[in-house]
Amino acid sequence: MATEFRDVFEKEAMMGGEGSVHMEQILSAEEMMGKARLFNRVTLRPGCSIGTHTHRGDNECYFILSGTGTYQEDGVEKTVEPGSITYTRDGHSHSLKNTGEEDLVFIALILYS
Repeated sequence: MATEFRDVFEKEAMMGGEGSVHMEQILSAEEMMGKARLFNRVTLRPGCSIGTHTHRGDNECYFILSGTGTYQEDGVEKTVEPGSITYTRDGHSHSLKNTGEEDLVFIALILYS
């Protein structure tokens, strides 16, 4: 059974990044029962980014659905594209920028350590 996203919103300059980030909540905090703090479909328009930030007490995974971008973890850059999976462990830092000409769409999951 298909359901609608619980909450849909825009965040400007997320984590010091450029432009806006479009967020669509897949599960609420209550539905995740204290195991995770975020499970969203995220869209970065061309040129937009999530700035470099360090995870403390949690881990984050991105699963890229469409578009291309540059992912950076602890200063090491790599290109991401549909099917790419990233995983940032507690205590490590990362960022993501849409470097393509179409929207970069991905699933973001933040699990508590």
